[in-house]
Amino acid sequence: MTELLKQPWPWYVAGALIGLVVPALLILGNKHFGISANLRHACAACFPANIPFFKYDWKKEAWNLFFVGGILAGGLIASTVLANPDPIVVNPKLVNELAGYGIHDYSNMVPKEIISWEALLSWRGLVMMIGGGFLVGFGTRYAGGCTSGHSIMGISTFQLPSVVATCCFMIGGFIMANLILPHIMQL
Repeated sequence: MTELLKQPWPWYVAGALIGLVVPALLILGNKHFGISANLRHACAACFPANIPFFKYDWKKEAWNLFFVGGILAGGLIASTVLANPDPIVVNPKLVNELAGYGIHDYSNMVPKEIISWEALLSWRGLVMMIGGGFLVGFGTRYAGGCTSGHSIMGISTFQLPSVVATCCFMIGGFIMANLILPHIMQL
C-alpha cells in the first residue's frame, strides 16, 4: 500500500478526490473551502476584538484551522514517511532551460538553488519570497479569496466572480512565469 502512495497519482484520481471535497463540505455543514481565510481566523483568535475586521465569531470556523493543520501534517508525512528516494525525473528540455537560471540540483522536490537559506538570503530570494509573498497576500485580499477558494469552491458553485478571479489568476501566472520570472532568475 505504501508503494502506491509513494508515486504520483494520476490527475483523474487526485482531481476527483479534490472535487469531492466541495459537495462533502456543503452537505456536511454548508462549509466553504478556501485556505486564505485561515489567516483571518488565526488573527481573530490572537488579536483583540477592537479591530473591526477581526470582530466575528472565529470559533465557528475553527474546523478550517484543523484543515490547514491536516495539510501541514500531510506534507510532513509525504516528505518523510512516503518520500521517494529516487531523483526527480525532469524533462531534458526543462533541464536545459533551468540550467540557464543556475538550477542544477534535482535531488529533492524543490531545487536547493531556489529553496534554501543561502537562496533566501540572496537578492533574488528576497525579491521572490518577500515581494512574491506581498503580491500573493495583496491579491488574495483584493480578489476576496485564494486560488483554491475561487477555483475549486467558487467555480463549482457557479459564482461568476470566481470565474473572473480564476481567469485573472491564470493570466497573472502566465505573465509571471513567462515574462517576469526569467528576469528575476537572472539576478
